[in-house]
Amino acid sequence: MAGGDGPLAGIKVVELAHIMAGPVCGLMLADMGADVIKVEKVPGGDDSRRFLPPDIGGESAAFMMMNRNKRGIAVNLKDDGGKDVIKRMLKSVDVVTENYRTGTMERLGLGYEELKKDNPGLIYCAITGFGRSGPYAERGGFDLIAQGMSGLMSITGEGPGRRLVKVGAPVTDITAGILGALGVVSAYVQKLKTGKGQQIDTSLFEAGITHTYWQSAIGFATGVAPKPMGSAHPLNAPYQAFETKDGWITVGAANQANWLRFLDVLERPKLAKDTRFTDNASRMAHLTELNDLLSDIFLERTKGEWLELMEAAGVPAGPVLDVVEMHSDPHAIARGMVTEVKHGRLGSVKTLGCPVKFSETPSGTIDGAPIYGQHTRAVLAEFGYADEEIKDLISNGAVVAAEA
Repeated sequence: MAGGDGPLAGIKVVELAHIMAGPVCGLMLADMGADVIKVEKVPGGDDSRRFLPPDIGGESAAFMMMNRNKRGIAVNLKDDGGKDVIKRMLKSVDVVTENYRTGTMERLGLGYEELKKDNPGLIYCAITGFGRSGPYAERGGFDLIAQGMSGLMSITGEGPGRRLVKVGAPVTDITAGILGALGVVSAYVQKLKTGKGQQIDTSLFEAGITHTYWQSAIGFATGVAPKPMGSAHPLNAPYQAFETKDGWITVGAANQANWLRFLDVLERPKLAKDTRFTDNASRMAHLTELNDLLSDIFLERTKGEWLELMEAAGVPAGPVLDVVEMHSDPHAIARGMVTEVKHGRLGSVKTLGCPVKFSETPSGTIDGAPIYGQHTRAVLAEFGYADEEIKDLISNGAVVAAEA
């Protein structure tokens, strides 16, 4: 697939990125119609190809999730011929993305200052561990490190004094990729006005910090660092998970109207006059007492019974699903968040869908992740390489192409 029909159709992106943060950025752009050409290293390709198990028919499930809707080529950046291939491509494309450690691309002669000489309209998106400036700019970064240093791990877990845990998903990787995609689109809007490209600089560290908005607001206001609260909210109550007779549900009954409806569902209307719980400030001040009381009440019925009552009363609530249960949830399916794509070797494989929908230029998932070097020949031909030149690059080890 050379891009789709989404709102970014016609934009050509070269992805010099690996594993997760950079590939998430490319994934977002590809789902919205951009032609994303993923450049994998020689030898071996993207490291996520070796995130095994699990696999599907010998292909890494992790790699296939992160790289659907992209075309794939394999280029040896340590070879002069390989570097020349990338330089030729970057003279005419709209966007390049990379998530190498700060300074790596400059040492390869592929830094923004060098590339913009031949392509002043180039949008260069760099996603690093800590950004390209500041005292930590030279450090490598991973999601775990970013979660710890951004404050996220200090507010995640069952409560104060318990062992530290990170957020289950690699949220700084994923969020940095989404921020990168937002930066690319914003820079492209500016390019339409001025004709000039620019460099985008975001990081896992900053991505983690963005998830502390509520807790940072508390810290700025009080000077006290918030602590983990399990599933509860630092500003509103009740707003958390509760255990029932046969499983867990979540309830968001924090505003006053929902609180009163909630009490009707619980058949405890007298609690509306309990001075400990009359308004949100009171409930937060007596959160432990409130949670103990509600925890006992929720054990009286099954999750299905509670959810039926909550829905009938208009109180926001939902079941706690595991990931596989989510995959079969009818709403996730109806929203296109569980879908199938065509893989070059495996045929139809399941994947997650695009989370943004457009009324006029539909986004979507069409193709599966590329086989290693699947599109090398076709892409090089698009950038002006003759058949004999392509054969020479392959024989010299500058590029790798899958079997025709």
